[in-house]
This record gives sequence, C-alpha cells and structure tokens, in this order.
Amino acid sequence: MSNSKNNFESSLKKLEKIVAKLEEGNIDLDDSIKSFEEGVMLVKECQKIISEAELKVNKLLDSGELTSLND
Repeated sequence: MSNSKNNFESSLKKLEKIVAKLEEGNIDLDDSIKSFEEGVMLVKECQKIISEAELKVNKLLDSGELTSLND
C-alpha cells in the first residue's frame, strides 16, 4: 500500500504542476497538448489506484475484518 500511496501522491503532484503550467498559458500549443496528454495519463493512473483501494476496503468490509466504529 505504501508504494501505491507514493505513486498516487507523486502523480497528483505532477498533475498539479501540469494544471498550473496550463493555467499560466505561457506555453506553446505543442507543449500544451503534450502536457494535457500527460495529465490525462496521470488522472487515469490516480483513478486506477483509487479504484484498487476502494476494492480492498470493500473486501475488508464484506469479510467482516473491519468492525463498525460504533461498536
């Protein structure tokens, strides 16, 4: 899980930098397109990591390994 967390956080930071660069508007069209493509790939990677984490949590909940916080 630590590796996924590092990948997620790293990807998110890269994505934030790309968004900031694109918002500045000081780059040419080719670089904008390349940055956008990289951003799309990073979003997909983050979504995959989140989906995997959700599956793990759901499996734990279904198996009863996690108890309710109200118990």
